[in-house]
Amino acid sequence: MPRTAAAASGPVAASGPLDLVLEGGRVLVDGVFAPAEVGVRDGRILAVAPLGAALGRDAAEVVRLADDEVLMPGLVDTHVHVNEPGRTEWEGFTSATRAAAAGGVTTIIDMPLNSIPPTTSVAALAAKRAAARGRVFVDVGFWGGVVPGNLADLEPLVAEGVFGFKCFLVDSGVDEFPPVSAREMEAAMRVVAAADSLLIVHAEDAAVIGAAAHALPHSHGRDYADFLASRPATAEHAAIAAVIEASSRTGARAHILHLSAASALGLIAGAKADGVPLTVETCPHYLTLTAEEVPAGATAFKCCPPIRDAANRDALWCGLEEGVIDFIVSDHSPAPAELKFAGDGDFTEAWGGIASLQLGLGLVWTEARRRGIPLARVVEWMSAAPARRVGLWAKGAIAVGRDADLVVFAPDERYTVDAAALEHRHPITPYDGRELHGVVRRTWLTGSPVDRTVPRGRLLRRAESQGAGDEA
Repeated sequence: MPRTAAAASGPVAASGPLDLVLEGGRVLVDGVFAPAEVGVRDGRILAVAPLGAALGRDAAEVVRLADDEVLMPGLVDTHVHVNEPGRTEWEGFTSATRAAAAGGVTTIIDMPLNSIPPTTSVAALAAKRAAARGRVFVDVGFWGGVVPGNLADLEPLVAEGVFGFKCFLVDSGVDEFPPVSAREMEAAMRVVAAADSLLIVHAEDAAVIGAAAHALPHSHGRDYADFLASRPATAEHAAIAAVIEASSRTGARAHILHLSAASALGLIAGAKADGVPLTVETCPHYLTLTAEEVPAGATAFKCCPPIRDAANRDALWCGLEEGVIDFIVSDHSPAPAELKFAGDGDFTEAWGGIASLQLGLGLVWTEARRRGIPLARVVEWMSAAPARRVGLWAKGAIAVGRDADLVVFAPDERYTVDAAALEHRHPITPYDGRELHGVVRRTWLTGSPVDRTVPRGRLLRRAESQGAGDEA
C-alpha cells in the first residue's frame, strides 16, 4: 500500500481559515511521495494531512494538482554568482532571481565575488544588500569572503548574518578577490571555528595548475583537451587534502565547492570516516556533460574546475548515491558574450563559468531518471541537504513550521532548452537545444505565488534562519 502523509497537528480551524491548501496524489513528505494536503497560513506550513482530510473546507484558496504533477519543496541553491553591484551587466539580482523561480529554486545564497566590491567587509555586505533590496523574486542570503588581510572582518560579518565564508586556493579570475595560501586558509578556519561558521573552498592547487600549464606545448588554443590538461584532477586532490588537514587541526566546518574530480572521492570518504566536519557539492554540468562531447572552440562549456570524461561523470553519480558527495548546486556563473566567447574559441581567454540556475532541476532529473534514481533523492540533494548544511532550518521540506516554499513539477513532461527564452540575462548555455524531462509549472514563495513582475523575496541573515532542534 502507498504510504500516506502524517495526520495534521492540532485543530487547524480553531485559529482561523487557512490562506492556501494544496492537494495532490504525489506530495513529497518525509522523503516519500504520497497523497496529501498541505495547509498554509501567514507564509508557513501549518498542517500536512492525508488526502481527503478536507483542510481546504474554509481556506481562502485551494489548489488541486493535476494527475501528472507532484508537489515538492522549493530548491535551495547555495552557489550562485549574481555579480551585483559592480558587474550587473553579467547578471544582477532581478534576472538571477527570476531565473531561479522559473527553475523551482526558492532560495539562493550569493557568492562574495564577482561583485564590486566583493563581500569581504561589513561595508561591502551593506552595499550588496542595498543593491538587492526590493529587487529579488526569491529569498536571498549572502556568503562572506576570505582574502589575504581580512581576518579582522570575519567576526563582524558573522554578526551581520553571512552564511559562511568563501576562499580560493587558486586565482579566482578577478583581481579584487585574490587567493589565499594554505596557511592563510588555516588561520581563517580558526576564526570561523570560534564563530561557529563555515568555510567553503574553491579547491584547486595553484602550484599544480601552474606546473601543468607550463608543461603544455601550447598555452592557448581551441582544443578542449589542452584546457582539460591545464586543470588536472591532481590539482583538486592536493587542495582537498590541504582543506582536510586544516579542518582536522582547527575543528572548523569546511565545505568543498564544485567537485569535478571523482578520483578525489576516496580521500573525501576517508576524511569523513575520520570525523572531519567536511561536506562536498557537485554541479549539474559535471553530472550531465562530458569532455568527449565538447567541440573545439566551444567555450560555453568552459568552467573551473573543468568538465571531465564520461567515466568521471559516472563515478560522481556513484559518489552521490553513496553519500560521499552531499548535494548538488548550480555554480551559476554567467558573463556577457564578449567575455564568454573571448579569443574566438580560445579556452584560455574565455571566461570560465556556466549559466544553469533555471535549468538545474531538469538537467539533474533527466540524468537521474536515466540511471533509475528516484525524484525524491534528487530533491534531497538539491533542497534538503544544502538547506541543512548552511542552517536554513525553515527551508528544504514540506513539514509543519517550515516556510511554504513550494513547487508544482511535472516530472514526465519534456521540453527543449531554448537559451533565448531563459530568464538569465545572457542567452548563453552549453545546454541550448538539449531535450530535458521535467517542467516547473508553479512556484510559491512563503505561501504566495511567484509573480515575475512583483519581487517579494526576502534578504536572509543566518541568525534569523536558525531554529531549535536542528543540526548543521
